[in-house]
Amino acid sequence: MPDREVKTVRDVIYFQYAKLIARSSFQCTDSAEAKKKCYGFIKQKFRELGNGTISWSDILREDKQLIESDKVCTYCGSEESLAWEHIVPKSLQIKSECGECDAIQHIHNQVYACKHCNSSKGTMGLYSFYRKKLLNEPKYFDYLPALLEKKYLKTIYQCHECAGTLDNINLDGDGEMTVLDIDWIVKKQFD
Repeated sequence: MPDREVKTVRDVIYFQYAKLIARSSFQCTDSAEAKKKCYGFIKQKFRELGNGTISWSDILREDKQLIESDKVCTYCGSEESLAWEHIVPKSLQIKSECGECDAIQHIHNQVYACKHCNSSKGTMGLYSFYRKKLLNEPKYFDYLPALLEKKYLKTIYQCHECAGTLDNINLDGDGEMTVLDIDWIVKKQFD
């Protein structure tokens, strides 16, 4: 469990996003460093997101950052064989409207990916993919590229909202709340 206050899918999403706020605010290279430097700040931002005191930026901010960034694979940094990749699989069907959903079908849910990473990720959720990619790192969820994770959290939040699962607990049935509960909505359909 990321923190004892994290009880629902919504909480896990907000906790991950609070770490991203800390990374940006304190110029940390990753969320592991942010947790070491400013855990109290992360908890404060988590609580503020949860009670509505603050809200995350519009996803257009990340879309602009993506367009302005170097054209490299978001997952591995390669410059070869790049294409647009949907972070949340565009074939996800929570409801019949998913095929027309702006959040899933358009740039909000896309990053550059090389052919290898795109095929390796397939229809996995982002955290499941990084768990596999960083197999020997128990805190794999602290080492995702910030832009990628922000886009994913904002998109998958909307998917959980449509599915009515934001306030659910332990969706994956492993007995604890983790980032893999965020991915459950994708895993459920494609496994």
